[in-house]
Amino acid sequence: MLEVRVQPRANRNEVTVRDGRVLVRVTAAPADGKANAAVCALLAKSLSVPKGAVRVQRGATSRDKVVSIDGMDEREVKRCLGL
Repeated sequence: MLEVRVQPRANRNEVTVRDGRVLVRVTAAPADGKANAAVCALLAKSLSVPKGAVRVQRGATSRDKVVSIDGMDEREVKRCLGL
């Protein structure tokens, strides 16, 4: 499980760390689940896991989300993201 803060309608797609928290910026709008799908795809690409391995567990309509990543433990995820 990974807690992330999402910024939809950003200028570019990127995963950064600010104040020890993961910030995911996506260009997709937060309508019809497009931003959630973009977050999952971007995290999957950043972590080198299949898209289906990343799911939003909590916060589907919120900027603060809890995301699960199958096949990786919390320590591996944090290491890959530079936490």
